[in-house]
Amino acid sequence: MYKAFLLKYAEIGLKGKNRNVFENALRDRVQETLARLGEYRVVREQGRIFVECPDNFDYEETVDALKTVFGVFGISPVVVIDSTDWEQIIEGTGRYIEQFYQDKNFTFKVEAKRASKLYPLTTPEICASMGEYLLNRFPQLRVDVHDPKERICIEVRTKTYVYSKTIKGPGGMPVGTGGKAMLLLSGGIDSPVAGYMIAKRGVAIEATYFHAPPYTSERAKQKVVDLARIISDYTGAIRLHIVNFTDIQLEIYEKCPHEELTIIMRRYMMRIAEHFAKKDGCLGLITGESIGQVASQTMQSLIVTNAVCELPVLRPVIGFDKQEIVTLAKEIGTFETSIEPYEDCCTIFVAKHPVTKPLQKVIEASEKLLGEKIEELVETAVKTAEIIEIMPDGGECA
Repeated sequence: MYKAFLLKYAEIGLKGKNRNVFENALRDRVQETLARLGEYRVVREQGRIFVECPDNFDYEETVDALKTVFGVFGISPVVVIDSTDWEQIIEGTGRYIEQFYQDKNFTFKVEAKRASKLYPLTTPEICASMGEYLLNRFPQLRVDVHDPKERICIEVRTKTYVYSKTIKGPGGMPVGTGGKAMLLLSGGIDSPVAGYMIAKRGVAIEATYFHAPPYTSERAKQKVVDLARIISDYTGAIRLHIVNFTDIQLEIYEKCPHEELTIIMRRYMMRIAEHFAKKDGCLGLITGESIGQVASQTMQSLIVTNAVCELPVLRPVIGFDKQEIVTLAKEIGTFETSIEPYEDCCTIFVAKHPVTKPLQKVIEASEKLLGEKIEELVETAVKTAEIIEIMPDGGECA
């Protein structure tokens, strides 16, 4: 009987005069996501978004796709009654209870909405009349208006929609309504989670990955591409910049104090990522840093890293412990890929005793040892970066 879904949202309803902008963005994102599955019709109607499904659609596949759309707070599969005639509504609702509730020994409450106040029955009258009908047809049912086991919801519009189930959506805001930011994406657990969390706030995502052949393998690179593809299920297409970082890393290793290697390397990563961010109209950088997790993520280290950036640096997992990050990684499907045993450039050339409380003036003095050559290496790395468009359907294009 299910032929459509009612999508509920939360924060969007608080947007006042700009609400229609967010509703349209959510509708478009839902349409884009479902287009990969078939010819769905997504309709925005008076504070509601309805998905009308094609014949022979896959219910589970459709629900799974809707669970990836930020802005969707709840997903309610609905029975559509192609009429607003009251007799047809009560009969259709009765058939709904008959089919979907094998055990009818439960408490219920009827909740109703009507799109037009010209409808002959008021909302309280709809609830009372439907409740009376259901009690007469199914004597096992009992009314409980305070704490019912089931809420039988009826929305009378140009058609009538009946539902009693709401599946939890991801929440957040539609991607694209919050601008765009550049994610520093590694093969670890943290950065994919950070990208997911910022995208959930409506921010479109691009990504930069630092590759260091021959010290990192092609499989390490593919691992990051795979992570970007998983994230793209939630964010839409991601432009991934793959930067050859080997020569820069070796130059730092040869010229700078080894205990400062990690922080200096990180500063050059931020510079390069910001270059691409500005070029592509991003409004900030995103990292997976968490305070105290490693030497480069102390408060002092973060201050020194931030000093090279003009754009704001967004760190959504900054207060998470590792287990909290792991839990979210498992929920969004990136964990198993992140723990594949292929090292990236963040895990090679690691100092035995890295500085944990760097001073900016000391780090800047060490960077002067690199001379003009480092600028040439950075320019080459930027010019030779590989750019891949990662698509949610698994496709890629250079």
